[in-house]
Amino acid sequence: METEQRKLSNTFNKFFDSEKSSGVLLMFCTALALAITNSSFGGRYLAFWQTKLGSLTLEHWINDGLMAVFFLLIGLELERELYSGELSNIKNALLPMFAAVGGMVAPAAIHFALNAGTPSQAGIGIPMATDIAFALAVLAILGKRVPASLKVFVVAFAVMDDLGAIVIIAAVYTTKFSLAYLLGALAVWTVLVVLNRFLRVMSRVPYLLGGAVMWYFMLQSGVHATIASVALAFAIPYSAKDEDQASPSHKLEHLLHKPVAFIVLPLFALANTGVVLGGDWVQGLASMNSLGIAAGLLLGKPLGVVLLSFL
Repeated sequence: METEQRKLSNTFNKFFDSEKSSGVLLMFCTALALAITNSSFGGRYLAFWQTKLGSLTLEHWINDGLMAVFFLLIGLELERELYSGELSNIKNALLPMFAAVGGMVAPAAIHFALNAGTPSQAGIGIPMATDIAFALAVLAILGKRVPASLKVFVVAFAVMDDLGAIVIIAAVYTTKFSLAYLLGALAVWTVLVVLNRFLRVMSRVPYLLGGAVMWYFMLQSGVHATIASVALAFAIPYSAKDEDQASPSHKLEHLLHKPVAFIVLPLFALANTGVVLGGDWVQGLASMNSLGIAAGLLLGKPLGVVLLSFL
């Protein structure tokens, strides 16, 4: 029966349709960054992304600023799926959550086993995260060859895995942590939830302004600011009855598609994938830290995902 079939909202499918060409663009920008970095312009290219704009470098503005817009879009899509799509079923929603836990614990355990008692054990957090931007790019390029339900699972898993790793890394490695700013971000989010749930404020303006304040507080707290974006997405009004695309959540999601696909993600690739492939890089691959990261990602992550998904 149709009601028993797993379905995705049309907006989620449209999201991947709009991302197909951007997936190719993201891969092109990655290759371009690698090529430039390993050319005679490599030094100037890397230095460019370290140019200061205010208190942050260009690279940080992209990673903490523009990528916050990306995570807001992903959060809006997950909100839609949780309320009226594939993840509205509790079992379907729990699956990527358990998978994310396995995808963090197993890689960390493998890295720790190979590096315990050495200075490189501090790198335990590296194999825990999933690069959601490139995961989405691969899904987008594959298009309809990937089942729609699998796309939802991968997106939900990648977000939970990424955010979980961010929280753990912040708790273990952050040297500059401010509880006051973190509580400030939580207070702003609470106000936005009240505006949505109780006061029924439908204008996007207060949510976006509040989101900007949340982003600043989260940045100052020492925790990755993109967490504020996912939290903001779930504070923005959405109704499963709004099939006429009138909800603030849908309008904002539609507004962000192209800027994220063709501006934010390409800039992210250009700023973050410039790796110098020299002799030192090859030699570094043989270190226990690199082996721990590689084994954690290639063996630990799929093993952890599969094992906990069967629970």
